[in-house]
Amino acid sequence: MKNIVVFASGYGSNFQAIIDAVEAGKIKASICGLIVNKPGVTAMSRANKHHIPLKIMNPRDFRDADLYSEAMLQQLLEWKPDLIVLAGYLLKVPEKVVNAFTGRIINIHPSLLPKYSGKGFYGLYVHQAVLENDDNETGCTVHIVDNIYDNGPILAQARVPVHKGDRAEDISKRVREKELEVFPDVIASIINKSY
Repeated sequence: MKNIVVFASGYGSNFQAIIDAVEAGKIKASICGLIVNKPGVTAMSRANKHHIPLKIMNPRDFRDADLYSEAMLQQLLEWKPDLIVLAGYLLKVPEKVVNAFTGRIINIHPSLLPKYSGKGFYGLYVHQAVLENDDNETGCTVHIVDNIYDNGPILAQARVPVHKGDRAEDISKRVREKELEVFPDVIASIINKSY
């Protein structure tokens, strides 16, 4: 059985979609851990409900960045993930971790990369930029994580229309619905092809 570790920062709707796909047998793997960067987020209650081990790793809780990245790396080595999935994780993964799991960390981003990428482009900020630039479509992108924000090779993209009169919240809802379809599919194709 393959192992997946998920990183999340908030509500955890993509995390839940991954849990559902694992429990349905669509993704032939076990979720062996969840890492969150702050206490009290809804993703934690989802992990608890499904008996998934969980670790809070906030960089502010460590004396320096090296200790933080080493602690994260050690936790991951203990869990032995075949794939690390960033599901709404808002922090940059430490370089030491990315280098240790090269090609085995994926992220979903709420735009059609390379548009609206990099530090500060997350959530409604992305969708507001779509509106300000009068784009007639947007979407989401699943990509491999490297040491530059939103930069690694693209694995899949899904497009959604932008309608006249849309607010950022309208676009967010449409993109999120697409994410919940696409992300489990990509994870399944990565995990299942190795069987």
